Amino acid sequence: MAVQNILSVSDLNRFIKHVLEKEAYLQDVWVRGEISNFTHHSSGHMYFTLKDKTSRIKVVMFASYNRFVRFIPKDGTKTIVRGSISAFERDGAYQLYAKEMQPDGLGSLYLAFEQLKEKLASEGLFAAERKRLLPRFPKKVGVVTSPTGAAIRDICTTIRRRYPQAQIVLAPAVVQGVDAPGSIISAIRIINQQPDIDVLIVGRGGGSIEELWAFNDELVARAIAGSTIPVISAVGHETDVTIADFVADVRAATPTAAAELAVPHYLEWVERVKQFDSRIYRAVQNRLTAERKRLERLESSYAMRQPQRRLEESAERLDRAHLRMRQAMKHLLERRRERFERIDGQLKRYKLVDRIGERRRAVSTIRARLDERFRGQLTQKKMSFAARVAQLDALSPLKVMQRGFSLVYTGETLVKSVEQFAPGDELMVRLKDGSATARVEQINREEKHNGSQENRPRE
Repeated sequence: MAVQNILSVSDLNRFIKHVLEKEAYLQDVWVRGEISNFTHHSSGHMYFTLKDKTSRIKVVMFASYNRFVRFIPKDGTKTIVRGSISAFERDGAYQLYAKEMQPDGLGSLYLAFEQLKEKLASEGLFAAERKRLLPRFPKKVGVVTSPTGAAIRDICTTIRRRYPQAQIVLAPAVVQGVDAPGSIISAIRIINQQPDIDVLIVGRGGGSIEELWAFNDELVARAIAGSTIPVISAVGHETDVTIADFVADVRAATPTAAAELAVPHYLEWVERVKQFDSRIYRAVQNRLTAERKRLERLESSYAMRQPQRRLEESAERLDRAHLRMRQAMKHLLERRRERFERIDGQLKRYKLVDRIGERRRAVSTIRARLDERFRGQLTQKKMSFAARVAQLDALSPLKVMQRGFSLVYTGETLVKSVEQFAPGDELMVRLKDGSATARVEQINREEKHNGSQENRPRE
């Protein structure tokens, strides 16, 4: 029986992939499960298994999608994954290609909150040293919140009651739902582009953790941290805490409290101005009283009662001082004149010319002694040098040659033994009055053997 429609493995896997991708229901599914075998590859892609009590499926989430994940996936984390089903042709296995992933349940939301909190804290976004002081008397207060919620009404009412001269600039934003993070970030940027905004309130009224979750978004937190305007976070009720509260410059328990922090109460400052006015009035009165008493003392003083007498006394003191100064100058000149005369007499007695002549004669005597000593040393050195030359001349080989001896060389080497040449070698014999060249014909070696001498030619 003939077998028809035989497929290769690749063709079969490709057909299965085509069937899966053709099914519209499988191209946009939400799957709930627990993460296991999680791997975040160096390429940025995520690979893991999604499992429940009875089954499991492999999941791939490429870097272009997982960069939007708001929490850090780990083994054991329960999550909901949205994506499409397809087959991996090489292994013949179908898997879920994830496009979106979010924590499943309140526990996972808390986990995502803690993970983001730890990440931003490690970057220093919560550090106290980067927190800015709020302006004391703001002229313009920016507000980012829903234009229809209770928060904007509470903020406006409080600011107008406490500090009516402040201007409120609202940048409306969606504060819950999928579009909330982007809307809040856009509103913060718009406020930062406005001129003369002194302080910014970002927040909303109370709600569930899901409703407040936009203020736990990482991009919202970074937008608040990057604001050039000091930010007051006012999210939910007093017990609600969000990531926005940590990165803001100041956290307010409620939107109403945020408005109270943003502006002063003008009645309090009116009262303080009154207190300052009273203190200044008392200080001026006390100063006037003190100066009046001082003026009365001056009017009753001796100088004010007889001013001419005071001038006469001052003139008399000036004359006396002038007289004392003239006498002091006269005594000083006399002492300087006596000292000059004393020094002049000492110089004359010293006879400087005679002292110079004595020194010159002493120098001449020393020079003569040095010349005599030098000549004696030179004579002694000449005699020593002549003796050394005579000694070297006596030891010279030339002297030995004058007594009838000669020196034999092979090339440049002085011959001291018959072992240094062989028959046929040319020798140079140096005598006292010249040199001669000779050729070795025979070598006679003197050896002592059994008391006799033997002459034999060298082989």
